Amino acid sequence: MKAELSDLDRAHAAYTKRSLALYDWWVLGVSNRRIWKCETEKILELYRAKLSPNHLEVGVGTGYFLEHSLSGLPRIALLDINHECLDRTARRIAVYKPEVHQDNVLEPLHLKGKRFDSIAINYLLHCLPGALEGKAGKVCDHLIPFLEDDGVLFGSTILGLDIQRPLPAKLLMWHYNRKGIFSNTQDSLGGIMETLSKRFKTFNVEVCGCVVLFWGKGLRDGYRHEKSADQ
Repeated sequence: MKAELSDLDRAHAAYTKRSLALYDWWVLGVSNRRIWKCETEKILELYRAKLSPNHLEVGVGTGYFLEHSLSGLPRIALLDINHECLDRTARRIAVYKPEVHQDNVLEPLHLKGKRFDSIAINYLLHCLPGALEGKAGKVCDHLIPFLEDDGVLFGSTILGLDIQRPLPAKLLMWHYNRKGIFSNTQDSLGGIMETLSKRFKTFNVEVCGCVVLFWGKGLRDGYRHEKSADQ
């Protein structure tokens, strides 16, 4: 008898070699423009504004945003629970010789090396199980020990509340939540604002269709944790 998948396993099990081969076309080419009403270029602008030469990418997708925003000779690290996503992204940006970490960001992390100047959690939160305040807070708290005190954490996520959702967006969101690919029916703008404001001195959120783009910079004193990795 096959064991039942956990909510987290169901979420990342959707990202197979076959689905990733279609990801850029479907998610970045069709869904963002036609359904979520947030052009991929809008997210790419956020990357180009906030990406540093010392960067950690969490929830790596296919590596599209890194490929189109990296330059020079950066230190780039990839972290994802799904090895297919890691393999595809690592191959895509192989010229930068990325560090690769297969790990679960909902659990404490043990990364080696110096802290990062930027960390991205792009299109990650809406895939993680649980209420937004809980999962976003947990993700941030597990990543903050690896972020410089004046570093920036940025990304985007698809909301289930506090936005205008056209019928195609409602239907696709319902389907993805039913399949366990998304877990965002109660994810709100207030939830992401509360998460960022508790941890960062400066933060910003911008709603674009069904998507909220966000960043937080400068850790508040209460979140200047000692780093749990070697310097």
